[in-house]
Amino acid sequence: MAATLSSSLEIDHDQDELSPEDHRPLSQIWREISGENNWQNLLDPMNSHLRREIIRYGEMAQACYDSFDFDPNSKYCGTCKYQGSHFFEKLGMAGRGYTLTRFLYATSNINLPNFFQKSSAAGSVWSPHANWMGYVAVSTDEDEVRRLGRRDVVVAWRGTVTYLEWIHDLKDILRPAHFRNDPSIKIESGFFDLYTSKEKTCNYCAFSAREQVLAELRRIIHRYSGENLSITITGHSLGASLALLSAYDIAEMKLNIVDDGQEILNKIPITVFSFSGPRVGNLKFKERCEELGIKVLRIVNVHDKVPTVPGIIANEKFQYQKYIEDAISFPWSYAHVGVELALDHKRSPFLKKTSDLRCAHNLEAHLHLVDGYHGKDRRFCLVEERDIALVNKCCDFLKSDFGVPPNWWQDEHKGMVRSGDGRWVLPERPRVETHPPDTAHHFEQVIKYARAKLELF
Repeated sequence: MAATLSSSLEIDHDQDELSPEDHRPLSQIWREISGENNWQNLLDPMNSHLRREIIRYGEMAQACYDSFDFDPNSKYCGTCKYQGSHFFEKLGMAGRGYTLTRFLYATSNINLPNFFQKSSAAGSVWSPHANWMGYVAVSTDEDEVRRLGRRDVVVAWRGTVTYLEWIHDLKDILRPAHFRNDPSIKIESGFFDLYTSKEKTCNYCAFSAREQVLAELRRIIHRYSGENLSITITGHSLGASLALLSAYDIAEMKLNIVDDGQEILNKIPITVFSFSGPRVGNLKFKERCEELGIKVLRIVNVHDKVPTVPGIIANEKFQYQKYIEDAISFPWSYAHVGVELALDHKRSPFLKKTSDLRCAHNLEAHLHLVDGYHGKDRRFCLVEERDIALVNKCCDFLKSDFGVPPNWWQDEHKGMVRSGDGRWVLPERPRVETHPPDTAHHFEQVIKYARAKLELF
């Protein structure tokens, strides 16, 4: 019965309502797909290359959830389940052509208590101060590099795992970013603290998330000096806020500027694929991101509440926002950055009606909606053949007719294995990776050259 329903829903459509296939090679148009022209004429109708790229980067963000140990009964709670060298293999993504180069961590000693996951198990081997936050990867398979038209560097940030209560932790307080000498550029204080705070007593948080990502990007850019590069940053929910914040930081630090000491030779494009992200900063922050050439595509579900905060009172839709920021320094003024792709889960015939806000916010649901989206007034129809069962990995959103149980994604036997003597045990994991020994050096070089480039350019 489920198979019959699925087939009928996917086949019952008019071909004229589908967006046309773009037969040009991605390698020829990747800059356009990455937002060079702000995705003009690519969203309605939906360009086939762009759809695939949104899903591909969304799956890289989803990998952060699928690999994160959020079980409070596990002594490894708060870590990544897999070693970096086996990360993509364990997630069934080994054929993507990317190599993970480092993990990213953040200190939990900040005022976002509902975001971090901590172990309640006795004898925990995991730091009481840290949570695993994501990863940096680079395309290393030469066939994939040729297909993409460049060597792509990806930063993927983890969002919230089990609930939305972290929204209530936001103090809605803006603070100067201080990544440049302009105090009028402001960022929500919780996001800023998550990105910049560190804990000297913790091996994993001795460097802030900011220091980690900037140092790693500098190392990669220098390693592949002279090649055609791109920087693509992705994240969902709170991870989307970190994606935008780190993109701004990378551009503000001129890390994407290649020069010979006298003139700019190349500018590495920075693109953010943001999924159901909140607002991050004020209008000045938005304007500065645009000045720096950061391209942001925000994929949102119109029924999701997270993209509406913070900034309920004053935001980019408010006619006098610029006035209240400039004239009276209104402290609760926020603005979204970039281009919005607005999706509607009520258009999908696979999804049921629900009052559970977590369903509208779910990342796999967003990827399902992208797969079936062809344009604002076009019928919903899946074209990339993503398995609809993925929607219910961590929620209960599919219609019961399809026979897919809710919240079905979990480790087999919850990670327990049978030992040689027949007993079931939770095996020890290899020690979690910390930071490369040259992290401090590369971050120091980022700051040094940022200052030099500010004087030059």
